[in-house]
Amino acid sequence: MLYKLIKTNDFVNIATFVKKYEMIEQNTICAISTASGNGAIALIRLSGSEAYSIVSKIFQSKNDSLDLSKVKPQTIHFGTISDGETIIDEVLLSIFKAPNTFTGENIVEISCHGSIYIQQKILQLLLKNGAQLAQPGEFTQRAYMNGKMDLSQAEAVADLIASTNAAAHKIAMNQMRGGFSNELKKLRAELLQFISLIELELDFSEEDVEFADRTQLLALINKIETIISALIKSFELGNAIKNGVPVAIVGEPNVGKSTLLNAILNEDKAIVSDIAGTTRDAIEDTFNYNGVAFRFIDTAGLRETTDTIESLGIERTYQKINQAKVVLALFDAIDSNEKISLELLKIFEKAGEDKQVILVRNKVDTSENDIVKIDNNNLFSQVNISAKNKQNIDELLEEIGKAIRLDSLENNEVIVSNIRHMEALSLAFEALARAKDGMQMGISNDFLAMDIREVIHHLAGITGDEISTDEILGNIFGHFCIGK
Repeated sequence: MLYKLIKTNDFVNIATFVKKYEMIEQNTICAISTASGNGAIALIRLSGSEAYSIVSKIFQSKNDSLDLSKVKPQTIHFGTISDGETIIDEVLLSIFKAPNTFTGENIVEISCHGSIYIQQKILQLLLKNGAQLAQPGEFTQRAYMNGKMDLSQAEAVADLIASTNAAAHKIAMNQMRGGFSNELKKLRAELLQFISLIELELDFSEEDVEFADRTQLLALINKIETIISALIKSFELGNAIKNGVPVAIVGEPNVGKSTLLNAILNEDKAIVSDIAGTTRDAIEDTFNYNGVAFRFIDTAGLRETTDTIESLGIERTYQKINQAKVVLALFDAIDSNEKISLELLKIFEKAGEDKQVILVRNKVDTSENDIVKIDNNNLFSQVNISAKNKQNIDELLEEIGKAIRLDSLENNEVIVSNIRHMEALSLAFEALARAKDGMQMGISNDFLAMDIREVIHHLAGITGDEISTDEILGNIFGHFCIGK
């Protein structure tokens, strides 16, 4: 990486790289990389310049003449780990040579039997022979420091490990493979070209020359504004997928909310009764649909009541509406359109503009008349179901998928799921807006350059090009598991 920077005379990033490299303590780290507890196999990993020599002190190959420093990279070797004359375990060593490794350093991975005693004994032997215990995320941090990945890719490693559904896995994998980084680098490169021309104009300010076409610059700002705005909006979906999409089922008592929850989950999760007000508190459970985890929430029925406990349940219903990404507004099929419209207004007031509301008319099996759809100017979608007979449940789930734009996953769109990235994009968007307003007001080039520089700074901060402090990096990598 340093060679590339020198070749392009990128002195700013050379200084940044040197700072980063100085932050890496030049020692060899080790950690157990598999989850704690007994298992068939465990993996212990070392990374650093002394990885081969440290392991050589405790490893005996079936081939006595084996020299780990001279073996071919990406090879596996069978032998034993011993503490003096005592054999601890038979193991496999995987040898990886710098710079073509995850961390950019020499790496040895020891595959041993999963006994907790064996794992701890081997770890103690490595520490005794010169290795140091790795901090949480230190392997990935070294990969970042050594230019094997940028910061957004490094953070995606943690998201990949934590992914609990196919959608979260897909977002993390796309980001780790550079999808998000590449998008930002394109924007940054285009802005850098203009900022260099604007700053060149500053050097010739007395001659009143113009190198940067203002019409093209304004078009570029508009284009980048649109892209960043879309990325910011995608965070709502990305964050919901990461933590499970909350879907609130709301409506009057006895309209079939608990029956609908049971129909979706295909189990008797909630108590179903003809007695109004049976559900007093929110009942939640998770359902996986098309690789996305949805958190369905059955809530207390909405009505006027003097019952203190039921009133608390209704209050929680409004809280769940506010927290939900999607609201299923459940009504009886025989309810008039006028009544539904009035009740929907109340739900929209509680839900807010950012919520997706789906009108669900239940008990269609008991309705003798055709149900007339409400003309709503596309404010919400409408689905007719029979929760009791599980009729049109698949259609409802499909509508929920449309409401959160699951198609964006299928189209491999870049989706932001990291709060740090979203905040940086928001700051970049604000700086772009200032630059745009400034151009319209005819501000001087030095102020315009400052705003554009700020945009570049925030975009660079996402990929880590301008992050070098221990505090920030420690906070990011401290959330990783040990051994990664």
